[in-house]
Amino acid sequence: MKILFTNTALVLLSIGTLLSSCSKPERSQKTGIPYNNKSYGYQKFRQTHPSPGPGLVAIEGGTFVLGGSADQDVNFEYNNVRKRVTIPAFYMDETEVSNQDWLDYLHWISATFPADHELYYNALPDTLVWRRPLSHNDPYVDNYLRHPAFQDYPVVGVTWNQAQDYCQWRTDRTNEFILQQQNIIVNPRAQKTAKNATAANAQKTPFNTDMYLNNQFRGPGIDGKGMKADLNGKPAAGSKKAVRPAIIEDGILKPAYRLPTEAEWEYAALSYAGNTQFENINDGKIYPWNGLGVRSAKKATRGLILANFKRGAGDNAGVGGYLNDKAIITAPVRSYVPNDFGLYQMAGNVNEWVQDTYRQMSFEDVDDFNPFRGNQFTDKRLSNPSTGMYAKDKYGHPIKDPAKAQKKMTYAELIASQNAQNAAPTAKDPLAGKPYNADQRGALDTVNTSLYGTTTLVSDHSKVYKGGSWNDMAYWLNPATRRFMNEDDASAEVGFRCAMDLVGAPEIHPSGKPHFAVKKVK
Repeated sequence: MKILFTNTALVLLSIGTLLSSCSKPERSQKTGIPYNNKSYGYQKFRQTHPSPGPGLVAIEGGTFVLGGSADQDVNFEYNNVRKRVTIPAFYMDETEVSNQDWLDYLHWISATFPADHELYYNALPDTLVWRRPLSHNDPYVDNYLRHPAFQDYPVVGVTWNQAQDYCQWRTDRTNEFILQQQNIIVNPRAQKTAKNATAANAQKTPFNTDMYLNNQFRGPGIDGKGMKADLNGKPAAGSKKAVRPAIIEDGILKPAYRLPTEAEWEYAALSYAGNTQFENINDGKIYPWNGLGVRSAKKATRGLILANFKRGAGDNAGVGGYLNDKAIITAPVRSYVPNDFGLYQMAGNVNEWVQDTYRQMSFEDVDDFNPFRGNQFTDKRLSNPSTGMYAKDKYGHPIKDPAKAQKKMTYAELIASQNAQNAAPTAKDPLAGKPYNADQRGALDTVNTSLYGTTTLVSDHSKVYKGGSWNDMAYWLNPATRRFMNEDDASAEVGFRCAMDLVGAPEIHPSGKPHFAVKKVK
């Protein structure tokens, strides 16, 4: 009886709270105007801390010494000078991008643009990276990418530029699927035959996140029945309520997938979170695991090598009958033990592209908060400045131009600049003669491109890769080591994984930790 009374009281209390909240709608703290009321039009969206996109795990940010895990510099390059930095929390792929992941990408291209052979060809990895003049590697040339035996192995032969295109494609497909699942946009393949034709015809240009957010992916055959209510809009003909597409404020769409920065990658690989207590790092690391060696100390796996790498010249896996790292070339992306962030193979298997442009002294030059080298800021070109519509290419992506200003332009400057961009060459641009240098590389770290390949291999097209590979010695497994390759080159030892910005509070696991009490708004 006592239990029944308690439960009844809780139910009544909940109902009372609900009725109270209904009778007293939330209001603006600064104007007193009620939110989500048609009479006033003010909207307040449910505050969320969105989950990571598919395939990602959360990396809680913090401070660490960039380059601090390196205990030697065998090349005497002096290119990883120690510097304390802070990394904001972010998301990162649990594994390297696999062959199956890349085949998904290729299949989508062939199905969406069946006649565009150039697009498909440009997306193909260079399988010839396996060829060696004095090696019998042709079986990998023919089979590594497509044979199902290798489907969960990391994709290789991918350039930095191709990785950028994949990140854009993955962003759009992820957000498109989210909107289709909530019936905010129509999935043409899921429609009945007649409706399918209408939807497919309406969606001739594939979904793009930027275009959708700019209200340029709309109309019959696209808009679904799950669209959001629009407090400030007017109902369409034959409809009883006004609706709108999803916007950033809804918290539905994911931020863009991208390559991790070099600093993010190194921080995630070291994963000091497992060695931290009360803001003290108890043990440093040389590798993504604890200890000074590369072998497991656990009883069941004692002596096994903890990553896929080359122990010495001519020794890729140990002796037949007892292969130590179980891999002659690459290994499946979920092989070995993940680090304390839950990331697999942050050492060995394949090196991984990062977002940064290579410079020897980057560690000294970049900021100590979220360090990154390679900013090339762009603006989306407007096809119609008066309406704010973006210009797009034949694949439905917004066209981007180098940024013209380091601060927000006046509206008059914006309109004039965009009109000049879209008009004849004689049109006057108000910002002409005021070039905006988006990065210090141009002014303080100039590279003479005419000497590239003659006296230097470093240019603005040189991109960093890290982590060591199946064909590298143990030295390169250290997260602080860094090498570079041209952005349009590829290798059988280089793959990649994606990252994503984390929005909202940076603390990943707040439970059990002390916090100041925060007064809730009435």
